[in-house]
Amino acid sequence: MMRRLLLTAPLLLALGACANLEGMLGTAPARTFPVFFAEDSAAMGDNARGIVAMAVDAAKANPQAKVTVRGFASDATGTVAFNRVLSEARARTVADALVVGGIPSSRIGIEPRGAVSGSMFPTEARRVEIQIGG
Repeated sequence: MMRRLLLTAPLLLALGACANLEGMLGTAPARTFPVFFAEDSAAMGDNARGIVAMAVDAAKANPQAKVTVRGFASDATGTVAFNRVLSEARARTVADALVVGGIPSSRIGIEPRGAVSGSMFPTEARRVEIQIGG
């Protein structure tokens, strides 16, 4: 007599059978795309536009995923209010570029974060993070 083995999700993971977890669950893991800006600027350069184009492709490949755009600014320059406005301007610039690339604005959430304190690298604070999924 042959017995059937019930393979539950934890067992499948334990057996290493989930090499294609995305395909099995129907969702992709979150991906983050960092877009960097010049000091005191919300204008995108060529490198930034290239990163946004990659994020557009990732968002189109996963049409059910939410897109979150988080803007940051440096705490080394400007007031708290200035950095808050700058982080929002950067986030809106990137969100607008995503829309131009074909991502519906209804999928995009904007989160201005203001200044980043304690960063070792000044350019780290002058960024926007595009998160697809998650």
